Amino acid sequence: MSKRPRGREWPPQVEELPPPADLTHHGALQITETDCERCGTRLSGLNGRYACGVCGWTNPWNDGHRDLPSAEEDPDYPRRR
Repeated sequence: MSKRPRGREWPPQVEELPPPADLTHHGALQITETDCERCGTRLSGLNGRYACGVCGWTNPWNDGHRDLPSAEEDPDYPRRR
């Protein structure tokens, strides 16, 4: 039988996290869901772009909800370092 440390409250008191900031209007990524058009598997993706790990189906990149960032906006772009 385990003993809890003496002098501590049980259950431990935890501070509440601040409410999440609403980033949907500030260019944040959104997790979206749909069914695979080929096999029907439920998929999750980012901003309307999906790839099925079961059958290999992917939707076209331009079906997404927002335009993709340019190469210059990519943090790994060589000239940004």
